[in-house]
Amino acid sequence: MTTCVVVRKGDEVAIAADALVTFGDTRLSRAYERNQKVFPVGDSYVALAGTTAHFPVMRALLSGMGEECRLHTRDDVFRTFLKVHEKLKNEYYINTKEDEDDPYESSQIVCLIANPGGIFGVYSYREVFSFDRFWGIGSGRNYALGAMHAVYDRPDLDAAAIARIGVDAGIEFDKSSAGPIDVHAMALETIQTQPPAGVATNNDGAA
Repeated sequence: MTTCVVVRKGDEVAIAADALVTFGDTRLSRAYERNQKVFPVGDSYVALAGTTAHFPVMRALLSGMGEECRLHTRDDVFRTFLKVHEKLKNEYYINTKEDEDDPYESSQIVCLIANPGGIFGVYSYREVFSFDRFWGIGSGRNYALGAMHAVYDRPDLDAAAIARIGVDAGIEFDKSSAGPIDVHAMALETIQTQPPAGVATNNDGAA
């Protein structure tokens, strides 16, 4: 498993993950293979949890979608992952069944996304969450969430520092997580608001 987190604070977002891959009782650390659980897709970063089979598939799939891969809003992420599910079935032969009473076909994907539009989580049935503060996935998630909650309001810590603290807690206590830690941070988009039509402004642009 793993420890992956996303954090949003102030005008910055960050995503971070550990670097350990496990096969049953076998551990494959960064010393033996350059494991990368966070990968870029356009101006976004994506982190995955679950089977290692997902990583080459999702890297190739998302990167190959071009302009169809839109990840800056909750609705765009949802629509993109509907297309991802179709491709997973038709081109990569995903097993869509988890339980007998599944309400929908499963994409078997759990991931986090960070980009200038915000931080998002996507789960197996294409449930998409847009987070205001932080979140985590993987076997070390609970340790990471507790650590990030404890330090989030500290004024001396930015999003990247909080993300690193979260993953470090997962590495400390979760047997399936290990360093080094990969952290990626970026600035949030600034939305320019315009006054309603017919509203006069002074020279400073204020109404």
